[in-house]
Amino acid sequence: MTIQMRALLVHLLTATGAVFAMLAMLAAVEHEWSMMFLWLIIAFFVDGIDGPLARKYDVQTNAPQFDGVLLDLIIDYLTYVFIPAFALFTSGLMDGWSGWVMIIVVTFASAMYFCDTRMKTKDNSFWGFPGCFNMLVLVLFALAPPWWVSLIVVTVLSIAMFLPIKFVHPVRTERWRLITLPMALGWTFFAAWAAWVDFDPESWAHWGLILTSIYLVSAGAIQQLTEPKE
Repeated sequence: MTIQMRALLVHLLTATGAVFAMLAMLAAVEHEWSMMFLWLIIAFFVDGIDGPLARKYDVQTNAPQFDGVLLDLIIDYLTYVFIPAFALFTSGLMDGWSGWVMIIVVTFASAMYFCDTRMKTKDNSFWGFPGCFNMLVLVLFALAPPWWVSLIVVTVLSIAMFLPIKFVHPVRTERWRLITLPMALGWTFFAAWAAWVDFDPESWAHWGLILTSIYLVSAGAIQQLTEPKE
């Protein structure tokens, strides 16, 4: 198989995220939340592996007829933002005026963030919260906090997208990667476990989600505070 064919296959792999997004949306419309999140987790896993493959096979050189970055951003907006916001709004966890505030703030702010040319830092971290509302909403489904707690968290992270705070990329941020990558894989495992047991409040998966989420949200800021001065 030529390297051009392998590069094209990477684009095709990325595009499967659109299929998983549609399957997740169909599940969300039927209020089948566990199945929706399982499809989103599969899309999240694909998103985690297609980037390294794209760099390995240099898709910009060997399959330039498709813009992999644009394709990735389109699918990320669907799976990271649009479908999770819809699920949070229609599930009853955030309804009434708080749900309307959430869905407007999340979709609008994320649209601006995803086209922000300052999204990445020199060390391949994210500059501002990277719009991973799929991860946040899954944790909210698992913990089922009061609506006002969800509103505060959603609002704070939406504002954090435009603040000069680092958030680690699980694969590309080299500093602490030996910890960050296992944490990201652990989060994916606990998320799938929580969805598989239909967010049973007695499940130990919830503790795993809390611990891994705290690390992934805070690691970049801690690195920022402790990195040597240039």
